[in-house]
Amino acid sequence: MNYIVIDLEWNQSPYGKGTEVKEIPFEIIEIGAVKLNENREVLSSFSRLIKPQIYTDIHSITKEIIHIEIKDLVKEELFQNVIKEFFLWCGNDFRFATWGNMDLIELQRNLDYYGIKGYIDKPIAFYDVQKLFAICYYQDRIPRTLEYAVDIVKLNKNEEFHRAYVDAKYTAEIFKMLDKDTVERNYSIDYFHNPKTKEEEIHLHYETYYKFISREFESKEASMSDKDISSVICHKCNQRIVKKVKWFTTNSKNYYSLGYCKKHGYIKGKIRIKKAVNNNVYAVKVVKAISEEDALLLMERYVEAKRRKKKRKLSE
Repeated sequence: MNYIVIDLEWNQSPYGKGTEVKEIPFEIIEIGAVKLNENREVLSSFSRLIKPQIYTDIHSITKEIIHIEIKDLVKEELFQNVIKEFFLWCGNDFRFATWGNMDLIELQRNLDYYGIKGYIDKPIAFYDVQKLFAICYYQDRIPRTLEYAVDIVKLNKNEEFHRAYVDAKYTAEIFKMLDKDTVERNYSIDYFHNPKTKEEEIHLHYETYYKFISREFESKEASMSDKDISSVICHKCNQRIVKKVKWFTTNSKNYYSLGYCKKHGYIKGKIRIKKAVNNNVYAVKVVKAISEEDALLLMERYVEAKRRKKKRKLSE
């Protein structure tokens, strides 16, 4: 398997909020990528500018950051052609690596807008190098800028940031330095195209937490009544836990629960209800061990949520 380290630059409506095309708020105008083999050695590279079709004037912020003028783009190929060339270059056996998760989201949004099928039509595994850098160097998940990471690993900054190919090269160099076992244990899942059936549901077991991405449901009530979503076991020993706080919500999108495992202490459950494109919903559940202090804070949130709910009922 090869690694495709990708970076994108995009443009947006130059006329302010509310003037963007809802289905594609960011239009890709540059793709840069580096292909690495399984030993993380450079095989080849890809760099293309793209002629804009939606936002044909460059936003002032875009121009300031990436130093691209519209005259640099008007003679380039359209996205529909460049993206086919790009995936042909990628080959058949690869996994993406990116700095953060936004590039893959916008790539798929652009693919969907132009009705381009067959490349990314389901959830995919990828390597979030920004997250992996934080894990390997700081044992946390705090997002840091690419330039910050370049300085930490002491790469030669001989090219300016915020051009797709340059940022892809920097990202690839950092990726090559990360501990391979840590990288493979901490891959990410992009679910822009969320699971549609029970067979497609995703179960991810990481060192410090468990993540579950459900199929679609017609309503959040239907999703919360599904046993796979509402049940919580200890992610470390797969044993049942003693329920301390049942599922409660603070904003109708995020639900929380608390349990206790005799071996591993307090276990927190969190469910985020997300909207699918067809107005159905799906759930993203995370289960992790927490400290006694954090457990007490969660209990306080539960009491406060219960108090507010009671107050609303009395005022109706």
